[in-house]
Amino acid sequence: MGVIVIQSQAAQRAMEGRPDLARSALSSIETAGRQGMAGMRRLLGLLTGGDDGTVAPQPSLQDLDDLVDRVRRAGTPVELTVTGDLAALPAGVDLAAYRIVQEALTNVLRHAGPATVQVVVRAAGGVVDVEVCDDGQGGAGEPGTGTGHGLVGMRERVALYGGTVEAGGLPDGGYRVRARLAVDGTPA
Repeated sequence: MGVIVIQSQAAQRAMEGRPDLARSALSSIETAGRQGMAGMRRLLGLLTGGDDGTVAPQPSLQDLDDLVDRVRRAGTPVELTVTGDLAALPAGVDLAAYRIVQEALTNVLRHAGPATVQVVVRAAGGVVDVEVCDDGQGGAGEPGTGTGHGLVGMRERVALYGGTVEAGGLPDGGYRVRARLAVDGTPA
């Protein structure tokens, strides 16, 4: 928080005569804020650990195979495609992308009925793209309104990383969630 205060004071002083310095200070403020929020989330996660007091590590995109296997065991066929170096992603972006896939798959199980799902995750060019499509009947041709808590959570997650999310029914039936997160926090 101290870094944010110092950088905001510097930005205010530089605003008139040195807009380049002001932009740099504002960028530092954004980075420090994002890092602080990620740290706070980790801390809250530790404080609200499992009921038995144990603390499990946060999941990551490296755990997608396990997540997809659980959905398959629930009776829904899933095809997973992953490209790019997921291990190089910052922890916050990694967790946000994982949670988006997790929520999209949970929505398929709850709302799609019998369906087949395709999950595609691509990390390249400073962004992570996530797409989860199903051919079920849950969203048959209806545009996504984003009123569910899961979709709100997805929007909040991508907003933290300068990203975008689109969710809605497909014209021929099924539903698609598409998200893009910036690895460095600049708008994707």
